[in-house]
Amino acid sequence: MTTARDLAIVALGVTPDHPVEQGELSLALAGAEVFDLIEAKALVLDGDRILPSAQAPTGHRLLDEATGALVRQEPYESVEDWLWRRGRGLSSAYVDELEREGLTTRPRGLRNPLRTGRTEPVDSADRRQAEERLTSGEPVLAALAAAAGIRDEPAEDAPELSGDAVAAVLAAVGNAVQELQAVRQRRAIEDAAYDNVWRGY
Repeated sequence: MTTARDLAIVALGVTPDHPVEQGELSLALAGAEVFDLIEAKALVLDGDRILPSAQAPTGHRLLDEATGALVRQEPYESVEDWLWRRGRGLSSAYVDELEREGLTTRPRGLRNPLRTGRTEPVDSADRRQAEERLTSGEPVLAALAAAAGIRDEPAEDAPELSGDAVAAVLAAVGNAVQELQAVRQRRAIEDAAYDNVWRGY
């Protein structure tokens, strides 16, 4: 299992009355991939710059795709630029991948027809492992889950995150999520103002 897959699985397990926004989740997944690729020794961080390393297969299709997408020319790419570029549509890619692996299902039934199109994780060892990792307060996954809106901010008594690379990636994810939310709010205000103008005619 990888941090990105665990994050995708726990996001799918969120209750329908507390939906996760795809944009925030995609940015958090792109951040999770950075951690996974550091662990796979496919990249190292120099400040906030992603320096690609060996291009050995990771054993995970989407992570191999991410490795192939790394910028391999100086001045390389900042973590935040990576989040925006790699994150585009990434939540859908992970949902499709989990479905392809048989780890999700689309529930059917007449009792709640509004939920028939919603993808949910099946009961599996992968799901149990991901949920256990989250509930145990594993700091990186907890921080990414909070950034994606899957859960509240990590508890105050959660283990402290350490390391410059961890801090740089999580700061970039937090900044990108805030920027996305600000853009979304600005558009909502502009749309409301536009509607008010039309009502005046």
